[in-house]
Parts: sequence; structure tokens; C-alpha cells
Amino acid sequence: MKDDKNSEKDSSADNVDEYLQTLGNEDARERRYYSQEQPFSADEMTRLVNEERLNALLAQSDAFLQGLSRELKDFDEDLNNDLYK
Repeated sequence: MKDDKNSEKDSSADNVDEYLQTLGNEDARERRYYSQEQPFSADEMTRLVNEERLNALLAQSDAFLQGLSRELKDFDEDLNNDLYK
């Protein structure tokens, strides 16, 4: 019976140790992966980025944010008006 308790403790400790080693391996793998990244030069970025499409997306997001801001302002004003009635 005593041996069973020791083996249970050992197996729990082994499981924890194995888990910690797995985490360490994942961290090492991630560090190795990111250390292999090469930053793009300005010339490479210019070739890779579709500037026209990027500008269109930025304009679209600006329009969305402006509309959202107006809606929030209107909502806030309506809420304040309802509170003071």
C-alpha cells in the first residue's frame, strides 16, 4: 500500500516535470522560430505592399471609425436626454 502511494506521488511529480519540460520546449521552439525571421527592407516593403489597396483600406477604416464615433455621440446624447427628462 505504501508503494502505491509513492508511485502515485512519483507519477504526479513525473507528470508535472514532463509538463514543465514541454513548456520549456515550446518556448525554445518559439524563440528559435522568431529568431529566424528576417526584417523587410524599405525596398522590399515597397515591392510587397499594394499601396493603392492599403490606402483604400485605411480610408474605409477611417470612414467606419468616424461613423461609429458619430453613432456613439448620438447614443450618449440620447441617453443623457432620457436621464434628465
